[in-house]
Parts: sequence; C-alpha cells; structure tokens
Amino acid sequence: MGNYSIAIDGPAGAGKSTIARIAASELGFIYVDTGAMYRAFALYCLENNIDVADVNEISKEIDNIDINIIYENKEQQVILNNRNVTLYIRTNQVSQMTSAVSVHQPVREKMVELQRKIAQNSNVVMDGRDIGTFVLPNATLKIYLTASVEIRAKRRYLEMKGKNVFVDLDNIKEEIKQRDERDMNREFAPLSKAEDAVLLDSTDMTIDKVVETIINLYKAKI
Repeated sequence: MGNYSIAIDGPAGAGKSTIARIAASELGFIYVDTGAMYRAFALYCLENNIDVADVNEISKEIDNIDINIIYENKEQQVILNNRNVTLYIRTNQVSQMTSAVSVHQPVREKMVELQRKIAQNSNVVMDGRDIGTFVLPNATLKIYLTASVEIRAKRRYLEMKGKNVFVDLDNIKEEIKQRDERDMNREFAPLSKAEDAVLLDSTDMTIDKVVETIINLYKAKI
C-alpha cells in the first residue's frame, strides 16, 4: 500500500507550520517541517560566514551538511551535523537568511531529495512554498493556505511578543511583503498554487477550523 501525503503551501506567516503540525498529530502522520530544514542551512551559512549571494560557494558547502528531523517526547528537534539547533533557527536574522539561501537551486535540490525520502517511507504532512508544485506533485491532498498581509504580520508579531522578543509590527509587515516578492519570483520552484490545490484563506478562520477543513478534505480523498 502506498503512503498518504498532504502538501500545504503558502506565503510566510500564513500559519502553515502550526496547521500542518496539528493536522499530522490528529491523523497520526509525520510532520515534515521543510522550513526548519532550510532554516538549519541558513544558520550554517550565518555561523560559517558564507556569502549566500555566491551560488558557487553555496554549492561547495551543500555536501558538508546533514540535516535531520527527529521527535523527542512528541517535540520536533532539528539536527544539523549531529547538533541540535532547534533553539537557534527561529530568529529574524535566520528568517531573512533562509529566504536568501532558498533561491539557490543546489540548496533546494538537496532539501527536496531529503524531503522525498521521508515521504516515501511514511505518511506525511509537509508544508512549504513548493510542496504541491514540486516536492510532492502526486500528494494525496494539496492545500494552498494564505491570509492577508496584515493578519500574517499580526500573527508573527504576537508570536515574537509571546517569546519576549521586541519587534515592530510595521517592520514585520514590510519583511513579509519582501519575502513574498522573493519567494514568488525566484527562478527555481517559485511559490505558486498548484492547479489541483484547494485554496484556503485563513484570514477569518480559527486554527481549529482550518485543521478541521483540511482533515475533512483529506478524508474525502481516500
């Protein structure tokens, strides 16, 4: 029997990770946090002073990294070269670096290889920006999750505030707009809605309602 997969794509701050994590838990699937994998590589670049604009330098480094996602006590842990970096990959600096490194084709090819391998061996919920269009084109269910820029910025602001990190709401809004622009216009596997994806605008939806909708759509598919 083949494995089942749910692909959730969408722009920054749409709530993809939260939704995917809960849906995976309720279905008993593995949640593959693709963004965390890219963030881990971005952290590697930051810590090793790698010029992320230089694709040749990036290409040389890509084989020096190993990124894995494991679960301990039902909590996701991101492992970069045998080091747990879970606590270090969610800063604004890493966020900006992630969008910059992910435009490079060698980086995306490496991550896709790792992501597809996981999906071949397990039932998965995977979120990102090109899961349904590129990583898992034959996913059982594809979702394109979005929300207004204002709502996405506010969610990010409240998330950071909850972690006692001071951020400016207007700055976050501008950063999100810039990330949307970069993600949608990169040459390789840009952010776009797959033709057979279901569009879900979560601007006026609760998290529980979005999860319920996705699970019902999945059950209708199988």
